[in-house]
Amino acid sequence: MARPLVGITTYLEAARWSVWVREAAVSPQAYAVAVEKAGGSPVLLPPTSAASVPEYVRGLDGIVLAGGVEISPTLYGEAPGERYDERFGEPQAHRDRFDLALARAAVESDLPVLGVSRGMHVLNVSQGGTLIPWLPEVVAHDRHETARHQITVSISSKVGKAVGDHAEVTGAHRQGLRRLGTGVQAVAWADDQIVEAIEMPGRRFAVGVQWHPERGTDISLYEALVEAARP
Repeated sequence: MARPLVGITTYLEAARWSVWVREAAVSPQAYAVAVEKAGGSPVLLPPTSAASVPEYVRGLDGIVLAGGVEISPTLYGEAPGERYDERFGEPQAHRDRFDLALARAAVESDLPVLGVSRGMHVLNVSQGGTLIPWLPEVVAHDRHETARHQITVSISSKVGKAVGDHAEVTGAHRQGLRRLGTGVQAVAWADDQIVEAIEMPGRRFAVGVQWHPERGTDISLYEALVEAARP
């Protein structure tokens, strides 16, 4: 059986090799390992111009929208605020444009997609949703900045069928979902009702999770993505 080709978006960071330091498209190896263990063949996608997006969507069987720097709040109608750069650093406009275009095209073509951490935010914003730019101001605590925490999951959802109705997940975050995008449903929540996972019913597989399933031993969400990506 052919292994589905699964594209993985990459981080845009300064990287050093030999005596050079250059801006580079890089990816934590855990993403590729999880995709391969799940039965797919990983392909890294540098954040180029949106002109490449249609070819990626035609040539790939599935997509992972990976984590990374927070999306610029201007892309979902929020002012950055005086302390935004201090809290998050400068947004990466080039990557934001590429990831959002890729997410929209994947949903429109019903290409299976898994959004991880930032990738969940990208998926939601690509469908017209918004984010909470600084979560501690809304929930009045910093528990979401703790790496491991418990969540409750809708058992009838694709996420619930993969991980069960409760799970302990790994993924600290300082932003969250505010308004869900068109066609997006919440399917998992933290104890303060902040959304931890989303899905788009009616699509083969359009899922976003706030945590990093590739960092643990349970890769069932990657297995679900690869299964949906099979021809």
